[in-house]
Amino acid sequence: MGMDYYNILKVNRNASDDDLKKAYRRLAMIWHPDKNPVNKSEAEAKFKQISEAYDVLSDPQKRQIYDLYGEEALKSGQLPPSSSSSSSSRAYQHFPHQQRQHPTSFRFNPRDADDIYAEFFGSESTSSGAGSSGARNGGHRDGFFRTSNGSAFGGTGRKAPAVESILPCSLEELYKGVKKKMKISRIVYDAFGKSRNVEEILTIDIKPGWKKGTKITFPEKGNQEPGVTPADLIFVVDEKPHAVYRREGNDLVINQEITLLEALTDIVKPGAEVVVPNEGMPISKEPGRKGNLRIKFDVKYPSRLTPDQKSDLRRVLGGIS
Repeated sequence: MGMDYYNILKVNRNASDDDLKKAYRRLAMIWHPDKNPVNKSEAEAKFKQISEAYDVLSDPQKRQIYDLYGEEALKSGQLPPSSSSSSSSRAYQHFPHQQRQHPTSFRFNPRDADDIYAEFFGSESTSSGAGSSGARNGGHRDGFFRTSNGSAFGGTGRKAPAVESILPCSLEELYKGVKKKMKISRIVYDAFGKSRNVEEILTIDIKPGWKKGTKITFPEKGNQEPGVTPADLIFVVDEKPHAVYRREGNDLVINQEITLLEALTDIVKPGAEVVVPNEGMPISKEPGRKGNLRIKFDVKYPSRLTPDQKSDLRRVLGGIS
């Protein structure tokens, strides 16, 4: 099954040249690999599909062959003879944009995806010839493109400042790792400059051992404004206080209170610390390794002693230095 170029660009089969340009600009900005560092391979594949679809549908001859005979005939150059064109005449009725010319031979020369992109949005490496062609064909200026109502929309120029949100996590979540789902709502514009509210679920994959201040970035998931590239949405990990443990770097610290009797019989000094290796927080950059568990002892002294207790203590402890 070949690719449906109309579906890829999200346009109907009678789409005009302007419709195609608007659709390409919108989708190319969303799927350019440089704008998708997280899912770069998926974006590259999608970007190439969008570019190929625009290349075919924006060229009258390529589009005519594709409409009449499909992708395979377009790419192979093997076209059926014009005499067998009862289907052709029917097809022409559905595609008024086509000129009624039946090519006898054809060679498919696909255009480079980056060249098409440079025509619309400019490129530092693009020659002045390609740049002027882009301004002529795409009507863009200063990294923006204009919608049908003439307002600047989208663009690769000015970008809105990043939006940061605190992401509270329990110590248990940061110890084990967890997937958190966040529902966001943002304003986007369609190819005709009309705004709408879009709700989306973002999945945040918290890795074991992540620390307070760790940032997770979702590129261009903020609100869209005319003429401005949408802001990046950044979630900043925060650590909720725990009832028992305190985190210090990769170590877990617990304060253990003991009685004076326990301190004396076990010879534990106030402020003493016991270290249990590899029982602390997971170290996110070194899988399999953990910090230490540190147990800090605090001696609970009695608030008062009876005369008999004092006498007994003097007798028992008198000779201890």
